[in-house]
Amino acid sequence: ECALYAQQYGVAMNVAGGTHHSFAGHGEGFCVFNDVCIASNLLLNRGQAKKILVIDLDVHQGNGNASIMANEPRVFVFSMHGEKNYPFRKQVSDLDIELDNDTSDAEYLQILEDTLPRLIAEVAPDMIFYQSAVDVLATDKLGKLGLTQAGCKARDEYVLQQAKAANIPIAIVMGGGYSEDIEDVVEAHCNTFRLAQQIFFEEFV
Repeated sequence: ECALYAQQYGVAMNVAGGTHHSFAGHGEGFCVFNDVCIASNLLLNRGQAKKILVIDLDVHQGNGNASIMANEPRVFVFSMHGEKNYPFRKQVSDLDIELDNDTSDAEYLQILEDTLPRLIAEVAPDMIFYQSAVDVLATDKLGKLGLTQAGCKARDEYVLQQAKAANIPIAIVMGGGYSEDIEDVVEAHCNTFRLAQQIFFEEFV
């Protein structure tokens, strides 16, 4: 339903989801049911999408996504994640970018800006699923990267603007976030919602 709302309105947000460690036959890493892969297959099988781009910016590789979609050419899985983090035995996505510990806002955003426009042009998706996890924050207990709140917000803003500019529906799932102070997690997730409102619906406010 989130994907269908995205197709109707340009963007839609799932207040949970992003269970990208779940494989076809077993669960891992707090994930039992792989929502993005199930939704992708439903859209494709029902003829509601022809080419799907998964943008997974969780700090942990979406190994379940990579495994389930390994032989599905209509779904391109892009995962940008910490190299020295779970899962320690990684799967092969269509594109994996592995980041060093303590990667800064500037370095992270530069890599994203160098990658995403090219991917959108080459893959030419008619649907995007975006895993907007906030475990990239420096405050995250399980993250190991160095992003600030501002950097995490700039990441989301860039992804949303790219989707809007290309007129591609984008369905957003939350993924991980494990900062010691729950307010850090909530604020970062709320920024994603605020940006979606501003970028896609500002003229209606």
